[in-house]
Amino acid sequence: MRDFSTFSFHTLGCKLNFSESSTLAKDFISNGYGRVELEDGPDVLVLNTCSVTDEADQKCRYVVRKAKRANPNVFIAVIGCYAQLKPEEIAAIEGVNVVLGANEKFNLLKFIQESESEQVTVSAGEIKDVKEFIPSFSSGDRTRTFLKVQDGCNYFCSFCTIPLARGRSRSANITATMMEAQKAIDAGAKEIVLTGVNIGDFGTAHGESFYELIQKLDELEGVFRYRISSIEPNLLTDEIISFVSKSKRFMPHFHVPLQSGSDTVLKEMRRRYRTDLYRARMNKIREVMPHAAIGIDVIVGFPGETDALFMETVEFLKEIDFTYLHVFTYSERANTTAVRKDQVVPMEVRNERNKTLRLLSAKKREAFDSRFKGMYMPVLWENIDEENNISGFTPNYIKVRRKADEVLSNQISEVQL
Repeated sequence: MRDFSTFSFHTLGCKLNFSESSTLAKDFISNGYGRVELEDGPDVLVLNTCSVTDEADQKCRYVVRKAKRANPNVFIAVIGCYAQLKPEEIAAIEGVNVVLGANEKFNLLKFIQESESEQVTVSAGEIKDVKEFIPSFSSGDRTRTFLKVQDGCNYFCSFCTIPLARGRSRSANITATMMEAQKAIDAGAKEIVLTGVNIGDFGTAHGESFYELIQKLDELEGVFRYRISSIEPNLLTDEIISFVSKSKRFMPHFHVPLQSGSDTVLKEMRRRYRTDLYRARMNKIREVMPHAAIGIDVIVGFPGETDALFMETVEFLKEIDFTYLHVFTYSERANTTAVRKDQVVPMEVRNERNKTLRLLSAKKREAFDSRFKGMYMPVLWENIDEENNISGFTPNYIKVRRKADEVLSNQISEVQL
């Protein structure tokens, strides 16, 4: 058994990864490990990886080198989506000791403590065998707590590796999820973000629904705010939208992936909606919550996306009253059907399209924020910077800053914007 006393986590990617990292870190702490920063030279580094872009290998190598500079004897374990998809590729990186897949990562501490050989330990089973839902929530890393309510995905969009990295859609039932939410509240959470891979698919194996879940969560005492993370437009029902509009705890903030404003491209992506449905969802939100923040995911440069098809996306976005965009440049992912398509868009064209949409996003964000100038709104205060300024967010996700000596972290106060 190895003799380690300190650990550090470095998490890449989505809110779901942060949630799982936090849960795994609690195992270390309960077993007597002390948590330190990566720069402080921990005995153990756990790197929780992402596979959404083609930079996973580059980012992984960078963090490994950084850890080795801080402590040449550091023991490095790599988990996450990239570890499930390409375990042997990670094992070949000099300095890596353990690589664990989607199932195995939840026995992380056991693998580390029992590792005796100088050879790299690789354990990543078949993704089709991953069927258990492991709950988690983040704590200590951010003011907002990310509560994992669902994992995996059954959609198999043509560009996406997530079903290959995380398996089929699964979740706990409402009762078990409520218990996890209560744990987060007891740990001091003022705002809980419901997260997962495809959260709108919650509960299907139990004969329950995401709509029923949020109704029950809304009844819990002690939490001030909930936010719904990314939810598919075909699963964002009118009843969910109407419920949020009347709730005191669910914030007027939606993040709804679009990916393309062209029906031709949406079909090639194997998305389960078209622009008419998406437009109807946006109109419904604006009808009942004119003040709501709406975030949108868009992918540019998908194979076969001509200039004309890209402009369909631009024009569609111009007519939608959204708040901000998350723009992703399409990257080829192994074992997806999109990678086999012809009409590859040159990388310089992809980058230019990305820039175009980021500029549009900046204009939309500024226009949205300016609508509320002079209004009084409650802000949940979060982080204090080096200049003693504190920042936080309004219910509709406007970021606000002021001097920290006037307010406290993790508290809500009303301010004039």
